[in-house]
Amino acid sequence: MAIDRRREAAGGGPGRQPPPAEENGSLPPGDAAASAPLGGRAGPSGGGGEIQPLPAPHPAGGGQHPGCSAAAAAAPSLLLLDYDGSVLPFLGGLGGGYQKTLVLLTWIPALFIGFSQFSDSFLLDQPNFWCRGAGKGAELAGVTATGRWDSGDVANWTSPPTTPFSTASWGAAGNLSNSSGADGGDTPPLPSPPDKGDNASNCDCHAWDYGIRTGLVQNVVSKWDLVCDNAWKVHIAKFSLLVGLIFGYLITGCIADWVGRRPVLLFSIIFILIFGLTVALSVNVTMFSTLRFFEGFCLAGIILTLYALRIELCPPGKRFMITMVASFVAMAGQFLMPGLAALCRDWQVLQALIICPFLLMLLYWSIFPESLRWLMATQQFESAKKLILHFTQKNCMNPESDIKGVMPELEKELSRRPKKVCIVKVVGTRNLWKNIVVLCVNSLTGYGIHHCFARSMMGHEVKVPLLENFYADYYTVASIALASCLAMCVVVRFLGRRGGLLLFMILTALASLLQLGLLNLIGKYSQHPDSGMSDSVKDKFSITFSIVGMFASHAVGSLSVFFCAEITPTVIRCGGLGLVLASAGFGMLTAPIIDLHNQKGYFLHHIIFACCTLICIICILLLPESRNQSLPENISNGEHYTRQPLLPHKKGEQPLLLTNAELKDYSGLHDAATAGDGLPENATANGMKSM
Repeated sequence: MAIDRRREAAGGGPGRQPPPAEENGSLPPGDAAASAPLGGRAGPSGGGGEIQPLPAPHPAGGGQHPGCSAAAAAAPSLLLLDYDGSVLPFLGGLGGGYQKTLVLLTWIPALFIGFSQFSDSFLLDQPNFWCRGAGKGAELAGVTATGRWDSGDVANWTSPPTTPFSTASWGAAGNLSNSSGADGGDTPPLPSPPDKGDNASNCDCHAWDYGIRTGLVQNVVSKWDLVCDNAWKVHIAKFSLLVGLIFGYLITGCIADWVGRRPVLLFSIIFILIFGLTVALSVNVTMFSTLRFFEGFCLAGIILTLYALRIELCPPGKRFMITMVASFVAMAGQFLMPGLAALCRDWQVLQALIICPFLLMLLYWSIFPESLRWLMATQQFESAKKLILHFTQKNCMNPESDIKGVMPELEKELSRRPKKVCIVKVVGTRNLWKNIVVLCVNSLTGYGIHHCFARSMMGHEVKVPLLENFYADYYTVASIALASCLAMCVVVRFLGRRGGLLLFMILTALASLLQLGLLNLIGKYSQHPDSGMSDSVKDKFSITFSIVGMFASHAVGSLSVFFCAEITPTVIRCGGLGLVLASAGFGMLTAPIIDLHNQKGYFLHHIIFACCTLICIICILLLPESRNQSLPENISNGEHYTRQPLLPHKKGEQPLLLTNAELKDYSGLHDAATAGDGLPENATANGMKSM
């Protein structure tokens, strides 16, 4: 009955009302067809077939319904909405020298971001400690008790290390990474003087000596004696940076969609300089933790805006490559961080040296423009015209290269009022909110389960001397992240975004389930004398599954962030990215929470995330394939990116059995009959052409 009523209304009956005018750049789902969809040209898509937005209905001449003409008058020119197909080629794509310079300027800060993200591994590393005055003899006595040290050298002690938790790309930029925490309550007792016994049970000492493993002479823990009863403050300090990042992603993402990417980037740079340098002047751990929260908040604004600017500068075929280069630059910061710490020796000097390079980014105020794609999508055509002229001047372009007539069309639309959108508008959509939620769950699971694998490989249950050294531990995690990014480049090239994400999630689930199930079975049989199994066999399997799990989960997290940047419309891209990156931050936050509770609930933590991987495998199939597709510009375009089969249809095979009208009513994306009238006969509601 409802379908019949919609068809009667579509027939232009006397009681039909004109569709509502566009509000904030979007329409209600029932009138989505009245908006002007993206007319960009999409290249061949691997894996899921070709996805093209539905073409806009063309005027039928003098007999057109008045409501349709009113809606058409409210919509801007299709040529201006087709940024990837019209505006970007007019500017020369990435072939222009000015565009290449801007991309390079988004890569350079990724190195500074890498320094900041991995600073916790050095500033807050839990050192060895003993009561002051015990002397070198007590230190050597600890060697006999634990069998962990080499030649009594404090700098090289190798008790169970903290786990540097890698979270790249944050795309990186760049890379969203952090340290997973200090020694848990189940670590072996720390060495102590013979007459004092175990440090863990003798915390009545009022002065301590420390053996710091990270190349520093002093760090935050040794500065304010954050051991024994004060050890919990170390975990709070780690919370502060992560919580600051989470709030920063959510808030700066919404602001960047409303006021622009450039203002958020520039103000984040100014305030990270203020808060970051003030951190080095902290007088107590409370001041340190508070300022680190604001430092993380500003760092999130820089990461988020650079990621969005980088995506919006690129043509479809170059987006993934440009993003991965930024990830590799951030990893270079991760690899260089130990040398920087050894050079600085003091944590205050290290903190200042990490923040000072952001001073160079103050020059971005005069050399980095606003995102032209965002200006066009929000109908700020006056500012867009000035920026296009700036691009053509910088590239020394001939105005005659405007074959499609972008500038004349732009002149006609200069009187339009801007249409800005907030991320909350996604609640009224049918497909877009689903895609963002799926990617949020994927990033949460990927970054959350990464700590489980890292803890299994570097934790107390695996007795591998190589992995009990801080630098071996640190560079092992960094090398796994690097290998994961290299594998992503290959897999995404052949399988696409959705196929690559599905493959890495399956590997993560297999590694997790085998580690939880098979290792317990091996441990059970190794207790029998005639089984032929030993604990070393279990340790080898544990390390193998942990490496595979860290490798795959790192790729899942990074690819989820990139996937979200491609399928989220330009008008709310920063808000959508903020949601996915904040979900990744919540996943990373589980690491210091588990450490704060002395690893209690760690096994349950792993089981919960293992179950989430199975749910994610099913949900990934609901996502569209975005490889070589034009970026959606408004919410209506984002709604047209619907799910496609994972494998392409064979030639001559009918992909869908329903008629176009039935598909339209079933999908619920286009309730107005004018959209169906404007469709070619060989097109389906999903934008795929039948053979």
